Amino acid sequence: MLYPTTTASRTLIDLSGLWKFMIDEETKSITPTKPLPTEDVISVPASFNDQTASKKIREHVGYVWYETHFSIAKPLLNQRLVLRFGSATHEAWVYLNGEEITHHKGGFTPFEVQINDYLVDGGVNRLTVKLSNMLDYSTLPVGNYSESVDENGHKVRKLDENFDFFNYAGLQRPVKIYTTPKDYIDDIVVVPTVNFTDGSADVRVTTAVSGQFDHIEVNILDENGKLVGQTDGTDANVHLENVHLWQPLNAYLYTVRVTGYQEDEPVDTYSEPVGIRQIEVKNGQFLINEEPFYFKGFGKHEDSYIHGRGFNEPVNVLDIHLMKDMGANSFRTSHYPYSEEMMRLCDREGIVVIDETPAVGLMVSFGFDLSALERDDYEDDTWKSLKTADAHKQVIQEIINRDKNHACVVMWSIANEAATFSKGAHEYFKPLFDLARKLDPQKRPLTYTSIMMANPRSDKCIDLVDVIALNRYYGWYLNTGDLKTAEKLTRNELLEYQAKFPDKPIMYTEYGADTVAGLHSNYGEPFSEEFQEDYYRMASKVFDEIHNFVGEQLWNFADFQTKFGIQRVQGNKKGIFTRAREPKMVVRYLKNRWTTIPNFGYKK
Repeated sequence: MLYPTTTASRTLIDLSGLWKFMIDEETKSITPTKPLPTEDVISVPASFNDQTASKKIREHVGYVWYETHFSIAKPLLNQRLVLRFGSATHEAWVYLNGEEITHHKGGFTPFEVQINDYLVDGGVNRLTVKLSNMLDYSTLPVGNYSESVDENGHKVRKLDENFDFFNYAGLQRPVKIYTTPKDYIDDIVVVPTVNFTDGSADVRVTTAVSGQFDHIEVNILDENGKLVGQTDGTDANVHLENVHLWQPLNAYLYTVRVTGYQEDEPVDTYSEPVGIRQIEVKNGQFLINEEPFYFKGFGKHEDSYIHGRGFNEPVNVLDIHLMKDMGANSFRTSHYPYSEEMMRLCDREGIVVIDETPAVGLMVSFGFDLSALERDDYEDDTWKSLKTADAHKQVIQEIINRDKNHACVVMWSIANEAATFSKGAHEYFKPLFDLARKLDPQKRPLTYTSIMMANPRSDKCIDLVDVIALNRYYGWYLNTGDLKTAEKLTRNELLEYQAKFPDKPIMYTEYGADTVAGLHSNYGEPFSEEFQEDYYRMASKVFDEIHNFVGEQLWNFADFQTKFGIQRVQGNKKGIFTRAREPKMVVRYLKNRWTTIPNFGYKK
């Protein structure tokens, strides 16, 4: 799937702005054949939840409605017109001038539909979207959904998130209309192969087209716009000499420009920014361009005031600047694919990304009785109760289709903290890993992030991963405040993983402690800024001792909103920055550590 851009043959219409909005209380029928019966408006793109002063709207579970109007300039009407949603969370029914034109389930990947046949000739078009923010045991993320009836006989929907972040929803990413010619370039797949001996590269460019072209021309331009390679064909190979590699924190982007010709006239053209680099896992190391890479960075969220989980480009730019200032080089898109705009920004800025599906909440029971998990036949209800396999396959296909060409994406995370310790886990996950390996043209490594109950003895799926990614909270959720014991447990587990799986790199994808900004303690009490720094110093000491340990991505970059709970006061406070991106005390320590750790060759 190509990102919508303006080219010599394509135009772009942005539908961002104020849309009509209302929640559906399901007390009277709403029909998309008529204008929405409201004058209330809301901003798109953004989550709807925090844009009003209404508690009822913020906590609404069920359906909501959006509506806007647009016109198409007459010169564009002879073009192919495509309506594209960056996402619609979590399920959308789309109507144009009262007629349903498409439906999509899954809240974090784009979808599109051609709209020529549904337009009003020379008039104003009414676009209506019905959205559901409901989640259950068949969706990703997983939600605990229930229904009841109130005293008036009205249906009451309830959703308890099976994950630790707020269920922001709505039209959270840009909605656009783009044009193409009737014969058009449908997709481009770019696979670079680097020859490190002579500094050259072969770039295979596979082009899918719709319609007829006499020939397809493939040009590769450097960052100065100079032509450095050229060939023809839908399955083309371009050889480049003296190649500039895409490196962490040192990005270099070529432009792959594909043009379709008819009778020697260009009909459609599309330009794809591409970084040339090579990824490999070998001998317990994670290699980028044949050098052992060390991940320094974060798990984070798409989360900011008012926007909620909505697209917020100034915040994205600030976040990347804060990361780079600290010497960080990477983050994970916990716990869902982030916006395409963020991925393009990371390509440009040289930020390494672990790209994660929205498979969070794949566990229906929770406890810390680790001894029970050691049994080979341990089984909870997860893999009997959940019906997420179809949604999981769909999102793997959609995320790889969307992000396959991004240089920043170095690994796919298939799930976060699933019940991989329970009987039936391997049977569930193996087809998903097989599918991802089949679909990814660049054959990136695969992982999932494991919860504390999944250890070297209990985890039934480690054979599927290329990199062992651990979410661990010794000293916080276990042995709270006891950093001496936490250090011992951290060291012992990492040594056990390394001994049992010597060829697999190991990294932490979550570790941290809730910290209230401005709370200080002479005694290093939990929740204080002093304890947060002591906690990270303890973990760093152990990380540096483990040869196969290839990276530290702490939890979390910034405080973020969650559902209500007695362990959460206005959200999760594990950020090293506040939700407003103000630094906590530990940032100085981490900046000093990360700026002295090289991106490459830290543990040769």
